[in-house]
Amino acid sequence: MPEQHNIEYKQSWHDDYLKWVCGFANAVGGVIYIGKDDAGQVVHLADFEKLLVTIPQKIRNDMGIVCDVNLLEAGEKKYIEIRVNPYSVPVSLRGRYYYRSGSVKTELTGVELNEFLLKKAGKTWDDVVEEAATLDDIDEKSLAAFIEAGRDIGRMPETKGLSTLHILDKLRLIEGNKLKRAAIILFGKDPNRFYPNIQVKIGRFGKDSTDLRFQEVIEGNLVHLLSEVVLQLNHKFLVRPVEFEGLQRVEKGEYPVSALREMLLNALVHRSYMGASVQIRVYDGKLSIWNEGLLPMGIDIESLKREHSSRPRNPKIADACFKAGYIDSWGRGTLKIMEACKDALLPEPDINEVDGGIRVTLMKKTTDHKVSIQEGVVVELVDRLDDNVKTGGQVGGQVGGQVGGQVADLTDKQKEVFKLILEDAAISRSKLAEKLMINPSAVQKHIEALKKKGYIERESETTGAWKIIIKNF
Repeated sequence: MPEQHNIEYKQSWHDDYLKWVCGFANAVGGVIYIGKDDAGQVVHLADFEKLLVTIPQKIRNDMGIVCDVNLLEAGEKKYIEIRVNPYSVPVSLRGRYYYRSGSVKTELTGVELNEFLLKKAGKTWDDVVEEAATLDDIDEKSLAAFIEAGRDIGRMPETKGLSTLHILDKLRLIEGNKLKRAAIILFGKDPNRFYPNIQVKIGRFGKDSTDLRFQEVIEGNLVHLLSEVVLQLNHKFLVRPVEFEGLQRVEKGEYPVSALREMLLNALVHRSYMGASVQIRVYDGKLSIWNEGLLPMGIDIESLKREHSSRPRNPKIADACFKAGYIDSWGRGTLKIMEACKDALLPEPDINEVDGGIRVTLMKKTTDHKVSIQEGVVVELVDRLDDNVKTGGQVGGQVGGQVGGQVADLTDKQKEVFKLILEDAAISRSKLAEKLMINPSAVQKHIEALKKKGYIERESETTGAWKIIIKNF
């Protein structure tokens, strides 16, 4: 039998294997076989009699626990079984804590150790009382906005006429008259006064992560961050295409709003609040959100792409957000992100464990734009341009029906200019010159020719975008 997440094979004994005993005791228990190779085949232990005495002593003396240590036989070969039970209290090996996650033994330090000790005490980080906080630290406007958001959902307890203290009590965010950490994160006037990095960093990058163009750091409670981050993204970091449906001007985002909202909520609800801040990176062709904190044991990246159980890192924060209708309690956050991208014809989002946290990345389509063809008929060119565009044939796209036009009387260079404008309606003359490796003055001549022949015109001098008009049907 091969090794499993709670089974370990060792050919001989070494005191370093006490770490595996400690890891099993702190997790779900397990069995260590001394005298078996990696394939589970028995190799004889010559010193089995000595080990039957020394192993139990070392476990008891170094960790203060008792394990069953048994002698087993396979023919004439002898091997030892160490059966480790899970412990409800934290177990340390000479002051160090180890944990068995999957098939990996890990030493717990820093934030992970803090969360582990809290869990063994029956607590989570957000369920701990913040002794230094008082009701004066609660922003009542944020609390009111939160209650209003959940009023029509039917999950929020009745709060009409109640004081702030009683509302927080209804939300299980106080203990006695003292605020829990979750209350500060959700509604605090200045959460950073109590904990570091209660903020979201947004950076606009160029070709890669070394090319930072500008950034914003947004601080505040969770209710404030949910609204302010989206506002900053829309007005400073994302280019929103402007389209015309009939005579009405319509602005649409580069990415599905519902996907961005779920990504931000997941990051804020499931992050490790004693770690680094949430980080959003915006590039020309993608956007990513990262939060510190790895997935809980038993859930991997593939689990997030199917129905899975909800196991929030911060259950008090998650429960409050559920009552307000911000999230559901069924572990569907990542599924909703994937569904939103699919509906928007975007590639499947990329989800990874990286740098001690979770990063979700949205990618744009290869070509994503709308063009107008004769009398305002909208044609959407998605994924790639029609091959006939390259040779001056029909331009096609479909929004409820097929529309075609003829591009036949253009020179080769005019066709190249036209194709680049189709790919990017906001492309500049200097960019066209760079891509075609010709002078800007030559580009201007080709643009004037396209305008004269009725293929393009300026949609807006303010945005500099081009409108495609093909008159030769």
